[in-house]
Amino acid sequence: MNIARTPLWVKVCGLRTADAVAAAVAAGVDAVGFVFHADSPRNLEVGEARELAAGVPAGIDKVAVFLHPSQDLLDQALAAVRPDWVQTDATDFLALRLPAGQRVLPVLRSGQPRPAGEPLPARFLLESGRSGAGEQADWSQAAEWAARGELILAGGLDPDNVGTAIERVRPFGVDVSSGVEHGRGRKDPALIRNFVNAARAAHARLAT
Repeated sequence: MNIARTPLWVKVCGLRTADAVAAAVAAGVDAVGFVFHADSPRNLEVGEARELAAGVPAGIDKVAVFLHPSQDLLDQALAAVRPDWVQTDATDFLALRLPAGQRVLPVLRSGQPRPAGEPLPARFLLESGRSGAGEQADWSQAAEWAARGELILAGGLDPDNVGTAIERVRPFGVDVSSGVEHGRGRKDPALIRNFVNAARAAHARLAT
């Protein structure tokens, strides 16, 4: 029996060069992520991000990615990138002002308790305890939450394990950063292509 499924949403995060953006686009991603966090090896200055964002074709989502940002940094990044999504820890949004209609990707983290009865966001990203460190999120927790909302699985994914992750978790989407790098902050076009192909193939198997 064939079961209709929403197409898998694939994001490559932490892009820092035009070549990396082009590789992600060529691989068929749904979204690209630009990081604004000074302590990250993938951090972009606002001017750099503006140039990269200008090269993203229509139809591919731009995601501005933060970790505990100031309002000033957020405002500068929004003006430069005009992102489709703003991504940061869910609790960060409590202190931030966003333009009307701005779509958000709240980040929840494995092992962090949620108050009893508190609903999950409609779409959210499940990450490990430390973003961009290659640490794997809790797939058991992810599988439970994937049945309750549009969960995007992140944390420790790479071309070798993304297929297994998709089969176990059944996520709405997947997000990769360090798993497609040949050095910290340096994206590898072949790894990006292999990741996207492996993710698409695993998702297609679920529909058969």
